[in-house]
Amino acid sequence: MAVLAILAAALLWLPGLVSPSISRATVRTAVADAGVIEAVITATGTVVPEVEQVVSSPVDARVLRILQRTGARLSKGDPLVTLDISQTQLAVDKLAQDVAIKQNEQKRTRLTLEKSLIDLNGQVEVKRLQLASAESQLARDRQLAADGLLSQEVLKKSELAVSQARIELAQLEGSRENARVANGTEVEGLGLEMSKLQQDQREARRLLDLATPRADRDGVLTWALTEEGVAIRKGDVIARIADLKSFRVDATVSDVHARRLSAGLPVTVKVDDDTLEGTISRVLPTIQNGAITLHVALKDPSSPLLRSNLRVDVGIVTARKPRVVRIKRGPFATGEGVQQVFVIRGNRAVRTPVELGLSSFDQFEVVRGLVPGDEAVISDMSDYTRLKEVRIR
Repeated sequence: MAVLAILAAALLWLPGLVSPSISRATVRTAVADAGVIEAVITATGTVVPEVEQVVSSPVDARVLRILQRTGARLSKGDPLVTLDISQTQLAVDKLAQDVAIKQNEQKRTRLTLEKSLIDLNGQVEVKRLQLASAESQLARDRQLAADGLLSQEVLKKSELAVSQARIELAQLEGSRENARVANGTEVEGLGLEMSKLQQDQREARRLLDLATPRADRDGVLTWALTEEGVAIRKGDVIARIADLKSFRVDATVSDVHARRLSAGLPVTVKVDDDTLEGTISRVLPTIQNGAITLHVALKDPSSPLLRSNLRVDVGIVTARKPRVVRIKRGPFATGEGVQQVFVIRGNRAVRTPVELGLSSFDQFEVVRGLVPGDEAVISDMSDYTRLKEVRIR
């Protein structure tokens, strides 16, 4: 009888002893609930200053001295480097000489033009006197001819003299007017040349004044030249100054999501265990190495959580459902579609087909297969996918 009892107990307990089991301590579980879910595209991001000033060289020069080093905190007006301005000073001096020469040329030209006009005015006045004298002589000759005291030939000569004097006066007056117009045009041209030289001189002086580049805002020097004595060209970057009071996030995401991205989409940024909200302000049009870069404007760009070059996780919200069944994310599922999920039923985990929908940062939408209150294993259960159930110890 004792043997039969042992055999019966063995038959009763053997299935439990040989069926696969796992310890509850080795798996993670989550309870399904109901609530809002947002479809999120995950991306990696870097916190960068929202405003960064690029300081460039105003002239071709050589760096004499580095006044500030990377990481230095700057106030508006602080000098950054000292440049060798000898070439620029020579250019300013040459322009000053050119202006002086042009002023002298302008004076000489005005004097010459004024003298020519004075000469023409004198000639016109002389010709007017000659014309008046000829007209007076013609009047006398006509009276004498009328009295029979002067021949017609002499009278004709007097008339011709008056006509000739009138023509010569008209010619001189025309020459004087042409000279006046030409003189005005020449003086105006010299004035334009002088104006251009003076403008070049002012610009050269302005560049000379800028030969010691300065910070135009408070901030931190994020990059600067490090070598003294190097030659730089006009426009070369000397330094970069970041305003560390305000930040944005530059994020990269796979180009497979390109069509779903646009400016204005809401964004969540995870900084450790905290979350900041923002929106996409710009999607860069270029794709590099299969990734798209976008800029995120934060609602609180001055949050104390933010640090320059801090790596953060970015979630781009592309869809939202107000009330669905949700389950916490985990390695038990790879994404949308039907997944084999082990659901806790008493002391067993039963394999159950569960259809997942939208996915957010930390949750999946459950389309079917689970109801609120169901507990499921969210650890990796790929070693047990052929089993219908697993005993929980």
